[in-house]
Amino acid sequence: MQIYLPIAEVSVNAFLLLGLGGIVGLLSGMFGVGGGFLITPLLFFIGVPPAVAVATGANQIVASSFSALMAHLKRKTVDFKMGLVLMAGGLVGSALGVYVFTLLKQLGQVDLLVNLFYVVFLGIVGGLMMIESLNALRKSKRQGPTKSKKRGRGIAQTLPLKMRFRASGLYISAIPPFLVGLSVGILSAIMGVGGGFIMVPAMIYILGMPTKVVIGTSLFQIIFVTAFTTLLHATTNYTVDIVLALLLLVGGVIGAQFGTQIGAKLKAEQLRIALAALVLLVCGKLGLDLLLTPSDLYSIGTS
Repeated sequence: MQIYLPIAEVSVNAFLLLGLGGIVGLLSGMFGVGGGFLITPLLFFIGVPPAVAVATGANQIVASSFSALMAHLKRKTVDFKMGLVLMAGGLVGSALGVYVFTLLKQLGQVDLLVNLFYVVFLGIVGGLMMIESLNALRKSKRQGPTKSKKRGRGIAQTLPLKMRFRASGLYISAIPPFLVGLSVGILSAIMGVGGGFIMVPAMIYILGMPTKVVIGTSLFQIIFVTAFTTLLHATTNYTVDIVLALLLLVGGVIGAQFGTQIGAKLKAEQLRIALAALVLLVCGKLGLDLLLTPSDLYSIGTS
């Protein structure tokens, strides 16, 4: 069933969009990521303009993340205090990111730079996550289950503005979480992502948070930052397609419920390996699209 998207100005199969939303919702529940790193490139692939895909993808992330967060609230695996600090940084970052996005849109370079951002960030993050996760899996097989290392806590403990995060068992400076949230907020605005693919590793390896509260806390932060980002894009760039957002939202809410059930049955190392593989797969596809000659190549010349 073809449906016309008024802002994107393209016709797309409605069931395809529901399926894409469902896949992203599944990932949101399993990994604690908004899924924007996947949904935005997938929208590129089916013909949605990058500017619309970025702004509308951020809107869909709100719904799938909220649905997944409900399951984590029942398990009491959300550190609200940490989430608020991350969210404060994220709101500032998203405002800066939307400003940069608007400038790029005015220069006519937003499509190319959004794709380049995806290739660079997904390649770096996916590669590092895959290497670390495979090493952790090998060690766990040889030595049995081990406790996660609290990396980065030394730096966080030497900085001022220390706060006690009881749910995470941490007493660290609020500056590192704020900066992590700030960087993720900027990426959310420019790339249309929740930032979970960077947020989750940063919370584990930089802030030293235990894995059991990382996913729920990440989702809590993602909801508010992506909602704010969507609002800014809608009021400044007018690139949020309501019809597209609604179809993705319905699929995302349904998929997130299944994702939380699957994620609870897998080990932390297995979850990270699966997430890293997805990140690298999307990165490879985007990289090929940038290098290969487009099928609809044309030129504008003067006689």
